[in-house]
Amino acid sequence: MDEMNPTNTVVDGNGGKPAPAGGRSFLIPGAIVVAGLVIAGAVVYTSGGFSSKSKNTAGLEVTAPNQAAVGQAAAVAEDNDPFIGDPKAPVTLIEFGDFQCPFCGKFFREVESKIIAKYVKTGQVRFVYRDFAFLGPESEDAAAAAECANEQGKFWQYHDYLYNHQSGENQGAFSRDNLKNFARTLGLSNQQFDSCLDTGKYTDKVRKDTADGRANGVNGTPGFLINGRLVVGALPFEQFDAAIQSGLAAKR
Repeated sequence: MDEMNPTNTVVDGNGGKPAPAGGRSFLIPGAIVVAGLVIAGAVVYTSGGFSSKSKNTAGLEVTAPNQAAVGQAAAVAEDNDPFIGDPKAPVTLIEFGDFQCPFCGKFFREVESKIIAKYVKTGQVRFVYRDFAFLGPESEDAAAAAECANEQGKFWQYHDYLYNHQSGENQGAFSRDNLKNFARTLGLSNQQFDSCLDTGKYTDKVRKDTADGRANGVNGTPGFLINGRLVVGALPFEQFDAAIQSGLAAKR
């Protein structure tokens, strides 16, 4: 892991502690896949399937900003949601995701590490993950399981594992038995994790996250709030880059 200035240390949401050595792989930027085509429209997953959304004249796919949320991104993430980055970063990016959503997986694989490398590690963005578990029971169980992993300081490792093991919707990929096996693979305490998942300890939190997303204009996944501005869809990095730069400029 590269050494970083303490003011720019990548942290997780567990009391703002630096991420431990041997933790999530994004702390070391991975290979960048060069895309040969410009994506004309991002794809968002809704309860009715997927849909394309057109770019606006600025080339950035966004919905109209939710005025109630503008400038209140921190408040939207106030219930101890897992995050990485400087808690005092000028831009807060909140992802509302569903672990079964294929386009959330696309964002994870193709864009997330680039945002982390350019903005999170440099102290400019705090990246928050919230659940928008709307695709069925395995979505809720997977989200709750990630919260259980968070109790043991391994939310992001579990988050990554889930997105790397997507396989259809509600067909058993994220059955409770599999979720428990994932925890064992990641070295979590079996007894603590299993009890957490079986008792539904975080079901209400997962549902609250989803309700908060809807209240802030999210109606499909992936959905994002960037300093309160709602951005929708599996966008290419360049469009997130523009939205983040806009957020940074507004803070200067």
